[in-house]
Amino acid sequence: MPFLGGSCGHTAKSGRNRPWAPAPARRPPWTSRDGRPLWPQAEPLVGRRARGSPSGRGAAERLDAPTGSALHRRPPTRLFGPGGKMAATAECDVVMAATEPELLEDEEAKREAESFKEQGNAYYAKKDYNEAYNYYTKAIDMCPKNASYYGNRAATLMMLGRFREALGDAQQSVRLDDSFVRGHLREGKCHLSLGNAMAACRSFQRALELDHKNAQAQQEFKNANAVMEYEKIAEVDFEKRDFRKVVFCMDRALEFAPACHRFKILKAECLAMLGRYPEAQFVASDILRMDSTNADALYVRGLCLYYEDCIEKAVQFFVQALRMAPDHEKACLACRNAKALKAKKEDGNKAFKEGNYKLAYELYTEALGIDPNNIKTNAKLYCNRGTVNSKLKKLEDAIEDCTNAVKLDDTYVKAYLRRAQCYMDTEQFEEAVRDYEKVYQTEKTKEHKQLLKNAQLELKKSKRKDYYKILGVDKNASEDEIKKAYRKRALMHHPDRHSGASAEVQKEEEKKFKEVGEAFTILSDPKKKTRYDSGQDLDEEGMNMGDFDANNIFKAFFGGPGGFSFEASGPGNFYFQFG
Repeated sequence: MPFLGGSCGHTAKSGRNRPWAPAPARRPPWTSRDGRPLWPQAEPLVGRRARGSPSGRGAAERLDAPTGSALHRRPPTRLFGPGGKMAATAECDVVMAATEPELLEDEEAKREAESFKEQGNAYYAKKDYNEAYNYYTKAIDMCPKNASYYGNRAATLMMLGRFREALGDAQQSVRLDDSFVRGHLREGKCHLSLGNAMAACRSFQRALELDHKNAQAQQEFKNANAVMEYEKIAEVDFEKRDFRKVVFCMDRALEFAPACHRFKILKAECLAMLGRYPEAQFVASDILRMDSTNADALYVRGLCLYYEDCIEKAVQFFVQALRMAPDHEKACLACRNAKALKAKKEDGNKAFKEGNYKLAYELYTEALGIDPNNIKTNAKLYCNRGTVNSKLKKLEDAIEDCTNAVKLDDTYVKAYLRRAQCYMDTEQFEEAVRDYEKVYQTEKTKEHKQLLKNAQLELKKSKRKDYYKILGVDKNASEDEIKKAYRKRALMHHPDRHSGASAEVQKEEEKKFKEVGEAFTILSDPKKKTRYDSGQDLDEEGMNMGDFDANNIFKAFFGGPGGFSFEASGPGNFYFQFG
C-alpha cells in the first residue's frame, strides 16, 4: 500500500485499527493556501517554524532540543499494511529530510528576498541609503546565504560612513562566495577607509587574481600602497619632531582613509605640538562625538589644554584617558609633567610674593626644565624669571629672559612690557619704543599709549646732547654742583691749555670746551633747564644754540678778559693763574 505517514507526530490509539483521520479545520503548514494536502498524511517536521516566525527568517529552521526530551522520544506510531492490518510498531527518533512543501517555501522565500533586494536597489539609486539598508536587511533575513545581498548592504553602509559594519558584511559576502569580485573590492575599500592599508592590499590583490583587468582594483591597490608610504614617512618625521610634515602626510592619507581614528589622532597631536590648538581640539572632539571613551582623543584634548596653560583641566582629561586605558604611556607622562609643572610654578610665585627672589629664581629655572614642549607655560616662566632678575638688578639677564618668552609666544604682552621697562632702565630707548609700539598695536589702551609716548620722548631726548653727561653731574644736581662741574670741565678743555698739542687734539678739546659752556648755559638757567628736561626744542623762543660763544661764558664766569692765563710747569702739566 502507499506510504501513509512521514512523521513521528501522528500516533494511533492502542488496540484500535482505524484509517488515517482527516486534517483538523486549522490549515496545517503541509497544506496549500486553499486547504488541499500537498503530501498525503504528512505532518510538519518537528521543530520547524513557518515564515514570519519570531526567528525573523523566511526559510525554515531546525531547532536544537535537549537529548531525551519529547522531541527526541515519542510514542510509537502504528503503520498499516494491506487490508488494514497493523504491519509494525516503530519508535521515531530521527527528523526526516526536507519535504516538497519545504522546497516550495524556499523558492517562495527566494522570490520575496529578490523583491526586497530590487526595492533596496531603487532606494540606493535615489541615495536614500537608510531605506536601502532596511530592504537589503530584509532580503538577508529571507535568504542569509546570498553573497550579493551582503555586498549590497556593505555598499550602503559605506555610503552612510559606517565602514566597520560595512566591513563585516563585505567579509561575509566573500566567505559565502570567494569569487565575488565586488565583495573583495568592498572589503578592501573598508579596510583602507579604516586605515588598515596592508589588509586592503590583500583584498585588492585577491580581486585582481579573479579579474586582472579590473581598473578599480588596480587604482585602489595603488592608493593602499600610497597610504602605507605616507605612514612610514610620518613615523620617521615624528621622531625628528618635524610635525608640519607629519600633518601633511596624515592629510594625504586621510583622503583615502577618512574613517581612520589613528591617523586623525596623530594629526591632532602634531597640531597641538605646533601650537595650533583649536584645530587639534576640533579633530579630537570630532572623534569623541563618535566614541566618548576613546583614550587617544581624550589624551589629545588634555594635551591641548596643557599646552594652553590650563593645567588643572588638562589633568582631568589625562586621568580620564588613563581610566579608559591604564597603560597609555603618553597620557601617563603628560599627567605627571602637568602636575610637576603646576607645583613648581606655584612654589615660585609664592617665593616671589614673599620677597625671596633667589629662591623664586631657582624654582622657575627648575620648572623650565620639566617640559620644553609646553610653549605657553614656559613663556610665562621665562617672563616670571625676568621679573625676578629685574628685582635683583640683573637687567641684561631680565632682558634675555623676556626675549626668550616672546620667542615662544610672540603675542605675550606682559613679556614685551617687562622687556621694554628694562630697556628704559638701561637707556636703550629705541628698543623700548619698538616694544611699546608692539604692545599698543596689540592692546590699544590709554596706559599703553602713555607708555609709548614716554619712551618716544626719552628717545628724542637721548638723541640730543646730554648736558648732564657733558658736565659729569646727575640729573638732580643742584645749582652749586652744576657751577663746580663747569669750573672743572672748562679749565680741563680750555684751548689755551692745549696750545702745544697737535692740531687734531686742539680741535677736539676746543669742541669739548664749547659743549661744556653750552651745557652750563642751559642747566644754570631754570627756564631753559625745565624746557630741556621736558624734551622741548631749545631752538624755540630765541634759544638758538648755533650762535653760542663758549669764550664769553668762560670770561663771564671767571671775572672778565685778561684775568687768567695758562702756564706750563712741566711736560703735559698746566696750571691756571688769575691776573
